[in-house]
Amino acid sequence: MSEIKKNSMIEREVLILGSGPAGLTAALYAARADLSPILLTGMVLHGQASTTDVIENYPGFPDGIGGSELGLLFQTQAERFGAEIVMDQAVSVDLKKRPFVVNTYSGTYTAKSLIISTGAAPKKLNVPGEKEFTGRGVSYCGTCDGWFFKDKDIIVVGGGDSAIEEGLFLTRFAKTVTIVHRRDKLRAGAILQNRAFENQKISFVWDAVVSEILGEDGVQAVRIINTKTDEERVISTDGIFIFIGHKPNAEMFAGQLELDETGYIKINRFMETSVPGVFAAGEIADPTFRQVITSAGMGAAAGIQATRYLENLENEA
Repeated sequence: MSEIKKNSMIEREVLILGSGPAGLTAALYAARADLSPILLTGMVLHGQASTTDVIENYPGFPDGIGGSELGLLFQTQAERFGAEIVMDQAVSVDLKKRPFVVNTYSGTYTAKSLIISTGAAPKKLNVPGEKEFTGRGVSYCGTCDGWFFKDKDIIVVGGGDSAIEEGLFLTRFAKTVTIVHRRDKLRAGAILQNRAFENQKISFVWDAVVSEILGEDGVQAVRIINTKTDEERVISTDGIFIFIGHKPNAEMFAGQLELDETGYIKINRFMETSVPGVFAAGEIADPTFRQVITSAGMGAAAGIQATRYLENLENEA
């Protein structure tokens, strides 16, 4: 891990934004092409995958592997071939200039090629009490905060893979886990569903949404509304974990890159964005699969295509 002198100006052939599976794999491929890439980690080292307790569907690890452990392996491999990993975050970009300009908290970078793998952030419920109690009973990461809820009653909101995975993990600590889902059946995979239904600590509230989070110094209850009958009721709880999807971290690129209607960066099958020389990989451009393995594959493709792009620039010069 490198440290960059504050207010410095750094030039590179390839600059990568984001340190999840996509960014680190892109760094590995760019480094193996002898391009000496710099990767700016962003605020979450190793990306959202690092907050997952156990990843069971990444090939090569039949017994599963911790998300943070897998992220460190990705990083170590990229650094072995010469990638430079820097703890810093981009705050603005200028994609109209050549080379591209990226401003961070520490300085300014320029690059002939840019790979964006800034991922996605958890969606919020946007209900009263959510903001006020974030960090005081409201959480978006079971791996991060589960320990604080030993022998407590907690609520998990959501019905997809993330919600059920995190709900199962939280049963290690909590006395009870109540899963609140807006529909009458889960969207999670069959294996996860079976585990959840068989777990005696887990119960379900179907066809319900959280409309308010209640408490004084911390979370004490939630108000829910039945989506079919509009009936309201209050459920006592010591905490609420929210897993209702993700929002792409693409605000910085609005007006400079073409985005889809939900805010994801548009790419073609070569990971190319609407600006030549700018590539995107991972969840920032993938609202569909959102898996570690697909993000890594996209990162590999972006690294290869950035290399080819730079080779073409040299040939045209």
